[in-house]
Parts: sequence; C-alpha cells; structure tokens
Amino acid sequence: MKQKISFFLFLIVVALFNAQIEEKKLDGLIQNTLKTFDVPGMSVGIVKDGKIIYSKGFGVRSLVTKQPMDENTLVGIASNSKGFTCTALTILADEGKLDWDDKVSKYIPEFQMYDPYVSQNVTIKDLVTHRAGLGLGQGDLMFFPEGGSLTVNDIIHNVRYLKPENPFRTTLDYNNIMFIVAGEVIHRVSGLSWAEFIEQRIMKPVGMTSSFGSYSRAKAVANKIDAHAPVDGKAIAVPHDWSETANAAGGIMSNIKDMSTWAEFLLNNFTTKEGKKLVSDKQIQQLWSLQIPDTVAPKNPYDTSFYGYGMGWFLSDVKGYKQIQHTGGLIGTVTQFTLIPDLKLGIIVLTNQQSGTAFNTITNTVKDSYLGIADRNWLKTYSERMAKLNAEFEKQKKEAFSKAEAFKKETGLQPKAEQFTGKYHDLWFGDVDISRQGNVYRISCANSPRLKGELLPYSNNSFIIRWDDRSYDADAYIIFSYDENGKAQSATLKPISEVTDFSFDFGDLDLRRK
Repeated sequence: MKQKISFFLFLIVVALFNAQIEEKKLDGLIQNTLKTFDVPGMSVGIVKDGKIIYSKGFGVRSLVTKQPMDENTLVGIASNSKGFTCTALTILADEGKLDWDDKVSKYIPEFQMYDPYVSQNVTIKDLVTHRAGLGLGQGDLMFFPEGGSLTVNDIIHNVRYLKPENPFRTTLDYNNIMFIVAGEVIHRVSGLSWAEFIEQRIMKPVGMTSSFGSYSRAKAVANKIDAHAPVDGKAIAVPHDWSETANAAGGIMSNIKDMSTWAEFLLNNFTTKEGKKLVSDKQIQQLWSLQIPDTVAPKNPYDTSFYGYGMGWFLSDVKGYKQIQHTGGLIGTVTQFTLIPDLKLGIIVLTNQQSGTAFNTITNTVKDSYLGIADRNWLKTYSERMAKLNAEFEKQKKEAFSKAEAFKKETGLQPKAEQFTGKYHDLWFGDVDISRQGNVYRISCANSPRLKGELLPYSNNSFIIRWDDRSYDADAYIIFSYDENGKAQSATLKPISEVTDFSFDFGDLDLRRK
C-alpha cells in the first residue's frame, strides 16, 4: 500500500513539474500586466522540451502608429546581446584563434586601464565577467544616451582614465564598456564587424532569420517597436536609444519568434536544428560556470543559495534548479531571457516600455507553474511594490525641486554667473559647457549632444540640472568647488533620485575648469 501511495505522489510531482500554465490564463495575465504597468506592447515566448509552445505578441508596437505587436515585431534586446558576444568568443576559441586567458593587449595593443598592472594582466575572460574593477555602469556616458560622437577606438582609449571602484577580480560590478572592448577583440580576430560576425556565424546557422546585429541594420524593417518611457506619469513614444559603438554590449534587434529559436538552440546544447554543434562542451561549461559570485538575499522567493555571473549570463539556483538568465534595458525598452536547462524550459519576454516589473510578473508566473508552485499573484506583488517605490522616487524629486524653488528667493546667496560659467573637461567624457542664456543657465555636453538642460540654483555652490529630455528621469545635482577668489575650479554630479538609471554615470565625472 505504501508503495502505491509513494508512486501516486511521484506521479503528482511529475505532473506538477511538467505543467503548463493555461494559455488563456497567461493571455489574460499579459493583458492585465500591460494595463497595470502602462506598457504599450509585449511579446512572450515559452520553449519546453525542445519545442516552442507559446509565441505571441500583445498590445501595440507603437502608441504613434497603433500597429499591433506580434511575434515578428523587432525589439532591441539590449544586454541580452551579451550572450551572443560570449558565444562568438567561444566559437573563435574553439577555432584556436584566441584563448579566454589571453591578455587583451595581445589583440588591442593600445588598450590600457587606469592601473598599469591591470593593463598588463586583464584577459578576455575578465572583460566579459564584470570583474575588471570598473564600477556599475562606469563609463556608460561615453555612449549613453544615443547620439554621442565617441567611436569604439575613442572609448578604448578613454578607459585608461576610468579609476576603478574596486580592486581587480574581486567583485561583480556590471559594466558595458568592457563588453565594447570584447566586441573589438572579435572584430580584430575575425576581420568582421561585431554585427557581421553575429549575423553570419550565429544567427544564420541558428535559424534567427529576422534578427539583426544592430539597429541601423534593421532600419528598413517596418515591423519594429517604438520605445516608450513614462513622462509625467504616462508612457509616451521616445526615440530608439542605443549607440552603434556599444553593439557588443546591447545592440541586437530581434523578435519573440527568433529569440525562442535562440532558446531552443541553447537548451539543445548549442546545437542547430540541422544538427550542427556551434560550441564545444568545454566552452559551454566555461560560459555557464560561475566566474564571479555576488551576494544572495537570505530570504528570497526561490530559495536561491548562489548567484553570480558566468560569461554573458547571470547564474543562480531556483528551487534547486540551475537558472541561466539575463535582462536588457534601453531607454523605453526592457527584455528578459530565462533558461532552466534541467527542466528544458525557456521563457522570453520582450517589451516596448522600461518596466522591469512587467517582465518579472510574466517570467515568475510561468516559471512557478513549471516548478509546481501555486499562483503567488506576482502582478499584485509587483504592482504594490512599484507603487511604493514610485511614491518614494517622486518624494525625492519633489523635495529637491521645492528646495530649489525656495532658494530662488535667496538672491543674495546665489552664485554669480562669472563664478561658475565656462568650459569644463572630464578626461574620459570630454567637454561640458555651462553658459548663461538670457535669464537662465544651461549645460551642454560636447560628446553627448542630447544631454543638455537647464541649471536651477539649489544652494550657494550647487544647481539642479533639469534635462530637456524628460524621458531620461535623470535630473542631477551639479556641485561646484570654488577657489579662494570664489571662482569654480571643478564640479561633480550626482542624481537627485534613486530612479535614475545606472548608465547615467554622473557620479564618476570629474569636471575641471578649462
């Protein structure tokens, strides 16, 4: 009798772990998620046991055109491109054209970092594991927001001016600049541009027939999203934002159909539908082995005990299963890609708004259904969490602007134009101009022309920068340091609110008066 009961319980467990969330229920959840988080469009794909079992688009791809979002709608997958960069490097490694432990200087002789020791010892593996010492988003202003003038070679040169936030190979500090350098390694070794290599050596054999290595290569395609960002509490269409110089860190344009095909390929041991294995088992083990660990919250919803980065992927455990995941974010677009190889499960969510809570709602709900976890109502959890966070962010911004408004009345305390206006220079970012135009002060950045705005007096040595593009949500303090004669000699910046994206790397600027 006990054996029969045990067998019956075993069958229940098997059924739970192979359950699929009901299609109509998932359809309804996606529609409610769009509405709750003000996301115009979303596409979702699920791969299970070697097959694409769900691939749909919802909402509209643009609030301007009102055209529907479908499984073929192209989306900038942003940092989910990093997995492609590392796959490209593994292909070159399998061909004997490079080794992960090769020094970067072997392929880019002019490459230098701030510390001479690191310059001499940093390897290709260090570039793609976020352990080279640069801080979170450090240097991103060299390509972010879009429209800057710096080239890949300029960025490679300017890395030497970025003073690392942590010692070499000690911490996981997510950084895009090092992936740009890795992309240049691919270019110099293969003779192809990064985008060409990705399209020819990965996308084409995998069967990603509608995807592109960069936004510029997809311009002729009509079925692609507009990005959307909240401005004054409501999502609006904003320009696509990703510089061609940063393609290796986040430039790919793809759709849910092709990204599901990519998931199939990865879950099939990096083997194409035609049976061609693009990456050796030895290299796969490198990609999906923990290279640099990070901390784990003691209490978390998936009983996760380890977390960190492999090469191009975040690695963790969820309810005892290894999870391989990455997210991607541009201004107005966020995406999420999740694999649980032991369950032969892939979950992909692409959106045209920058709400991470939207993709987490979908991914976690689908994931729970295959882990045998009862519905935890992630939509309600994330909705309440974001309402609380947004209220805090709005409070931070309101308090800053209220203080600036009050300081306007303290005319005797406000610095005079001749004290702080003029040209300033940062070694890695370039020139910044602070000028008086009529009754207002303005800031503009030579190498990032879209980064411009008005300066509002905040105290006797600081201003709030109110950026012209309100979709940035990245207003910042600029704090001047004066000499004994009351003339500003330098300036630093910091965001006024924690809502600011880490790629607005204001904290690492060190502006010196020219």
